[in-house]
Amino acid sequence: MGGPTCLYDSKPEDVLPRIAARILEDFRNLPITAGSVSAQPSPHTLVGAETNVYASAAEQQFDVTILGQRVHLTATPSQYSFNYGDGATLGPSGTYGGPIPEAEWGSKTRTSHVYGNTGNFNVTVTTSFTGTYSVNNGPALPINGTGEFTSAPQTLQVWRSVTRNYADDCNVNPLGEGCRTR
Repeated sequence: MGGPTCLYDSKPEDVLPRIAARILEDFRNLPITAGSVSAQPSPHTLVGAETNVYASAAEQQFDVTILGQRVHLTATPSQYSFNYGDGATLGPSGTYGGPIPEAEWGSKTRTSHVYGNTGNFNVTVTTSFTGTYSVNNGPALPINGTGEFTSAPQTLQVWRSVTRNYADDCNVNPLGEGCRTR
C-alpha cells in the first residue's frame, strides 16, 4: 500500500456548452468602453444649422475565467444609435460619421442634425458590439447577440444668431445703433 493514488472522473464534464449558454450575459457585463460622441461645432452650435455629430469606438479584448476555463473575448463595434438630446435619434446604423474640416462646418453629413430650438442638449451614442470568444486558446466562436453600451453625454449649447444691418458709421457716430458695446 504505499504508492500514490489517482482520483479522476472517467467521464470529465464538457463545460463548453455551459460556457456557450452564458457567454452573452458575461459579454454584456464586461467593462467595455462605450466609445465617445463628438460634435462640430462644439460646445456651441446654431439653431437651423447642420451640426456634425460622430462617434468613436474601438475593438477591445478581454481575458476572463468562466467555469474555471480561460476565455478570450473580442468586442467589435458594429452599429451606432445617436440620441441628439432634443427627441431626435438616428440609427441603429453602421455609420459612425467622422470629423470634417472647419471650413465645412454647417454642411450636411450622414450623422448631422439640425436643432430647431435653443437650449442645452445632451448628445449620446449607443454603440452595439458584436463579439467572439475562445476557450483555452481554441478557435474563435461568434457570440450570438450584441452588447449595447452608451457613451457619456456631450452637452451642446444651441444658440440663435441674429444679423442686423445699420446705416450708421461708427467712426462718425460712436453712439449710433450697432456701434455701442453692451
